Amino acid sequence: MSATIRQLEIFNAVVKYGQVTKAAQKLFLTQSAVSLALHEMENQLGGALFDRTGRSLELNDRGRYLLPMSHEILDKLEDLNDLMNEKDGRFAGSLNLVASSTLGNYVLPCLITAFRSLHPDVHFNMLVYNTQTAEKMIVDRAVDLGFVEGEVNNEQIIVQKWFQDELVLISRPGEDTNSDIVCDVATDLKKFNWVMREAGSGTAQIFKNKLGKHVTELNVMMELGHTEAIKKAVEAGAGIGCVSKLTVCREINRGRFQQIPLLGIDTKRQLSVIQHKNKAKTRLINEFLDFCFLLSQCEEGRPCLSSPEQFQELVLTFTDKE
Repeated sequence: MSATIRQLEIFNAVVKYGQVTKAAQKLFLTQSAVSLALHEMENQLGGALFDRTGRSLELNDRGRYLLPMSHEILDKLEDLNDLMNEKDGRFAGSLNLVASSTLGNYVLPCLITAFRSLHPDVHFNMLVYNTQTAEKMIVDRAVDLGFVEGEVNNEQIIVQKWFQDELVLISRPGEDTNSDIVCDVATDLKKFNWVMREAGSGTAQIFKNKLGKHVTELNVMMELGHTEAIKKAVEAGAGIGCVSKLTVCREINRGRFQQIPLLGIDTKRQLSVIQHKNKAKTRLINEFLDFCFLLSQCEEGRPCLSSPEQFQELVLTFTDKE
């Protein structure tokens, strides 16, 4: 008797969550059903797949050998389901995305909403993590596509350049703030208290790489896991923050923050789309990628990516053309 698709799904879930109980909850199965499926699978394959330590399960050498094959089989099955949904010419199915913070919180929600206005039968699942975690999820084939702002160098990942963003320095405006203040990388870094993103963030990684030898002069007071937390800290007077212009352009225009010119380095950065090199590109994936690249490449689209109001107006023009 051969292993079933359901057994592979259960195996993957147990690997992901490390416990039978948690895997059962996520799969909406009883704990005994999951345990039985694992036991039958191990019998069929001629040996244990996990080392059991208390309530936790860790892959042994046999399990580690099986895992990539299990991922590949389930990926192919999902691709087959997508192809079957596409046979009538319409776009249907689901896309699983991971995005780093800037893109996941400030760009993709508008893009996804616009895409679904054209293709209402498409369902999206999107997780927001830092670039480091997004890269790992692509390698593990846990998602279809990743959208990141950090550097990715992995032979298993295809990286496509999307569009450019810019990192800016912000401070709170007020009577104690000199409107002519600038920050020269060569001389001024030590003068400020810095509020930065956490280690593993694409924003922090790129900014520190651009500073080069001057990075040691940063007086980092806080490392925070979200751009909105940086904004709140800066607003409270904790120091100056380094954030994506996409995330703060409206607040600068409305006077909530003051932008501090940064001299001595180019703060532009490349935003990218990533996917596993062995991931099949379905019509649905290609359609969504074409939509994303069309908006970022057209002259009207780039500024709209940071303005929901402008973006909605632009999307209406695309919808009308359909």
